[in-house]
Amino acid sequence: MFQKIITANLLLLIFTTTAYAQQKFTISGTIRDKKTGETMIGVTVFPIEITGTGTTCNEYGFYSLTLPEGKYNMACSFIGYKTDTLTVNLNGNIKLDRYLSDNSLLIKEVVVTAEKKEDNIKRTDIGVERIELKEVEKLPVIFGEKDILKTIQLLPGVKSAGEGNSGFYVRGGTADQNLILLDEAPVYNASHLLGFFSTFNSDALKDVSIIKGNNPAQYGGRLSSVLDVKMKEGNNQDYNVAGGIGLISSRVSVEGPLQKDKSSFILSGRRTYADVFLKASEDFKDIKLYFYDLNAKGNIWINDKNRVFASGYFGKDVLGFGDNFGIEWGNATATIRWNSIISPKLFSNTSVIYSKYDFNIILNSGGSDFNINSQIKDWNLKEEFQWFANAKNKMRFGFNTIHHTITPNRFLGDAVSQEGKISRKGWENAVFVNNTTEVSKRLTLDYGLRFSSYTILGGDTYRKYDNGILKDSVVLADNDFGKAYFNP
Repeated sequence: MFQKIITANLLLLIFTTTAYAQQKFTISGTIRDKKTGETMIGVTVFPIEITGTGTTCNEYGFYSLTLPEGKYNMACSFIGYKTDTLTVNLNGNIKLDRYLSDNSLLIKEVVVTAEKKEDNIKRTDIGVERIELKEVEKLPVIFGEKDILKTIQLLPGVKSAGEGNSGFYVRGGTADQNLILLDEAPVYNASHLLGFFSTFNSDALKDVSIIKGNNPAQYGGRLSSVLDVKMKEGNNQDYNVAGGIGLISSRVSVEGPLQKDKSSFILSGRRTYADVFLKASEDFKDIKLYFYDLNAKGNIWINDKNRVFASGYFGKDVLGFGDNFGIEWGNATATIRWNSIISPKLFSNTSVIYSKYDFNIILNSGGSDFNINSQIKDWNLKEEFQWFANAKNKMRFGFNTIHHTITPNRFLGDAVSQEGKISRKGWENAVFVNNTTEVSKRLTLDYGLRFSSYTILGGDTYRKYDNGILKDSVVLADNDFGKAYFNP
């Protein structure tokens, strides 16, 4: 009997010790640039003591890593920055924010390789390319204007849509099958000056990545690729003014803190001035030929777990001759975003997004006015969660709902008028989940599901065709739902 009691106590002690040894805690936080205060994307965070274990910051600078209880030397590493190391006694959940310093030391020799050995067979993000903006500045470009869309056309699998066109084809897809996002807002026509330049002012950009295959489930609506562009947040340490004068355009950027370490802003503008020189000649003084861009962004840390962003882009092209003829087109986007660290393992991003594209043709001949207008306008609500379950599993899930208002063409003028024409409306919805799991050191899986739907909304007459022959028409009143399409 006494032996049985001793055995039971020993088993209980072993179980208790094992359970205690397996107890795990989470280290989480935000990584920022020490000089500017901007959050950093893709910084590697890992414990030096455990080989092959670590994580990377998401697109908002947040990281989360779950480890067994113990004492670790935590390292934060990123190319071009000094590695930051700090000793941590992990006996509970810890919030650890770090600042990385630029590594500007001179060295004798550096060997640069395109990718880590065997990295191409270990990564699950197939076909993802991140554009280094510092490298873009070194590339020779037309008229000396840096252009992101021209730069990505140098990548494998990306082909130019033709001379004088900033559109691009990815792996056989067409130009309209590329999803182009600027701070999560879709940009429908990303070109200026009849395609010679893109709408992206490089001075205002923080990160550019293109996904050429295996699009994650959080992206939808296009078949070919995703070009995800993120604007700078602004320096929250010091005020800076930068600019440049080019052959056809000039640009200026202003950034600085609204409240040091708490909030910042950036304003960046660009305009061409070919029309200014044309006015010097009597023969060309009535010609209008210019485009402009304006990028603006601000952010504020409400507390150490909540941050709010507001960003916008406004751009327009004007081509015409006096009051007789004119073509104008342009984009306008706005994004309000709320980042929240719900727990050390759960991060949320809530976005309200507005996007608009306008195209106008104006004719005035013989006293008659004629105008053609096309327009796309979207209101978008997106909720996305990132759950860092453990060191081997990272999950994204959420939903997306978009209200589309599309006007293919509206004619206005003395001879014809469609002022009462109602735009077509649609409602697009999607729910998604995506998980990346490390099965072993040799096998990593990335899998997900996106379920999308599109519903026709009322307010117009819809016609039904069969092999091009009109068979019937349906009148849908405002707020009525028409046919719905579903796709997993």
